[in-house]
Amino acid sequence: MIHDLVLSARDRLLHAVAYATGTAPAVGAPLWSVPLAEPAAVHSALTDYLPAGRVVVVTGTLDRRLVLIENEAGGSWTVADLSGQPHSSRVWPQWATGHIDVAAPDSWLSSAAITAEGKHRLMRPRVLLASLYHPENFPLPRFPLAVSDLARAARSTLLGHVDLLDMQLGATLDDITARATSGQVDVLGVSITFGQHDLATRLLDAVYATDAPALVIAGGSLTARNERLLLERYPKLLIGRGAGEPTIADALAHWHDDMAVQHVRGIGYLGAARGHGTVSIGPRRTATVANRVQTDMWPELDLLRTTFEHKGVAQLETSRGCTNFCSFCPRGHKGQWAGATPEALPWILREMAAIFDQHPQISRTLYLVDEEFIGRGDTAVSRALSVADTLTAAGFSWETSCRVDQVVRLDSSRDWHLERAHMWRGLVERGLRRCLFGVESGVTSILERFNKETTGTQNALAIRTLTALGVPPRFTYITFDHLMTEAELRDTYAFQGRTDLLIRPQPGLSVEEIVDGVRDETWVAEHATGQPFYTAISYMLVGMECLIGAAYTRQVEAAGLAGAPDPSMGRVEAAYADWRIGVIARWAQLWVDRNFALDYTLKSLEKIIDGHPYQVVRVLRRVLKQGAYRLLGGMIDHLDHTDIGTEDRPGLERRCAALADDLLRQLRADVANTITHVEGSLSPEHRQLLRREHRTWAGITTWRLINTADPCGT
Repeated sequence: MIHDLVLSARDRLLHAVAYATGTAPAVGAPLWSVPLAEPAAVHSALTDYLPAGRVVVVTGTLDRRLVLIENEAGGSWTVADLSGQPHSSRVWPQWATGHIDVAAPDSWLSSAAITAEGKHRLMRPRVLLASLYHPENFPLPRFPLAVSDLARAARSTLLGHVDLLDMQLGATLDDITARATSGQVDVLGVSITFGQHDLATRLLDAVYATDAPALVIAGGSLTARNERLLLERYPKLLIGRGAGEPTIADALAHWHDDMAVQHVRGIGYLGAARGHGTVSIGPRRTATVANRVQTDMWPELDLLRTTFEHKGVAQLETSRGCTNFCSFCPRGHKGQWAGATPEALPWILREMAAIFDQHPQISRTLYLVDEEFIGRGDTAVSRALSVADTLTAAGFSWETSCRVDQVVRLDSSRDWHLERAHMWRGLVERGLRRCLFGVESGVTSILERFNKETTGTQNALAIRTLTALGVPPRFTYITFDHLMTEAELRDTYAFQGRTDLLIRPQPGLSVEEIVDGVRDETWVAEHATGQPFYTAISYMLVGMECLIGAAYTRQVEAAGLAGAPDPSMGRVEAAYADWRIGVIARWAQLWVDRNFALDYTLKSLEKIIDGHPYQVVRVLRRVLKQGAYRLLGGMIDHLDHTDIGTEDRPGLERRCAALADDLLRQLRADVANTITHVEGSLSPEHRQLLRREHRTWAGITTWRLINTADPCGT
């Protein structure tokens, strides 16, 4: 046998076929080029090549892919670990004991005896993991981490066959429904997030209308909010309540009757009555797995190539959870912060890089969807820099998110601030392209209501520090909340318009000079860009969402402002303490939704292009931000002519509508003029995409709400 070290995974696949059949595939056969990151494609290519009737199983995770080929019907098997590691080094699942007997455990390639029960478990359950999506609202896709992470966990059990479908990537709801109700799916996992309740109920209605419905696990941000509502409608449904990897692994064992439902980790379910004549007491919940324990957060890459073909962007996460408990963000399903070790990254980065290599037109940028990249503890700084070193060594630039208190803390020493400033400058040197910070407000009283544990002064210093250090930031900002006063709204408008926050990058200054300088108003005046702060806000005019279960929502309920639940967004409808602000917030949301698809397209384009084209798209986004800020200022001016005691809601509605119509006409002209001047700087495919979305946007003639808000801004 050729020495293992000189064989690639492709070589091992071809060698395994030769071992099983006695004949190597001819050069140029599909097995020579099939994408190894896509098990379904590998399975199809093997099935097409092998004699009819041979059973093939492609299982295991991307880093330990396992191929099993039946040598003859009812006979021995060939078992190949495409990683080249010996079978004895694999942590085999407990069920395999007595059912898979590898003849040469110290080799990656061996014959094996597999019992009938072992064969059954290798082939069942048939699992479908599906992501829902409204493409009319989000034109460009993101690599679907949710189902990709679950696929890895499911494949690690070596149970059954796992397929993935994502509506971002061409699959329709009808496609998913047809597959889920075909009788060829035993376990359905579906990822449901905000704004997808309508899609979810259509799918689940169809599944549970069949005679023998699949075992269904529904997870995601929306299901965590709508748990009781969904279980009342679908009593057999399992609701994922935490990191989904342990849940899907246990669900497959539950399907095989290896464990009872009450032992499946991290679910909500409708328990049966406890005895004759009793009724169920409602949803029951099993213990979730803490993020610090569930550190294998890596995805399978079945859908990455297709994501790139649809002009989408690559996503990864290196930590989970957050270090804080903002009042508007229910934490139950997200958990406390925990990070993976940098040493765990290189293999997945190599696999992703290989797929990037096939798509050179895509910016080699990874989007780390960590809620909080830096984290906590004595090793936070060294870990962050080490992760950045690992990304850079793999050839990636990257973007991520974190809290502002990782930059400035008013109760910390100058030495702490110097260390953090060195860290942030070091991260930029190590490929950090942009970082999202959840500022949420510049008004301290609002920040206290949000439990951000920051102040307006702290946020201002952090913004100055980051921009002076050359960190390209973007910020989330909640412009409206139901409990705000008129004075707070005016202060919000003033903060967004401040021109003393965005500082020109100062690469020639030491971090000591910058840390001291941002606290000196004379220094700030000399080094500020003069650009208003709102040009760095990711999405303008965002309003608060009263999510079910959030502490902020309880404040709204205590004020007597809460209304009926809205399952589409997992929120509670609510009135504003100042009805006038409610009218303004509604028109602001109408403005956001009218322009959302175009802005989202531009934001997504930023993620897949570099250099001058990247700057061109940013210019276009600034035009949209300027229009939004003008609208906010104009509507606030109307407060001067609207008495809070008159309840003249129709009058304020008319004035806001007229203002929005007028500003939209101006915005259309500004956008069209800007596109004319900049589209020549884009590639033909990106220019075509921009023109298409611009035509769609310009053709919209009505104001309507589409429920696109994301309370965490991620």
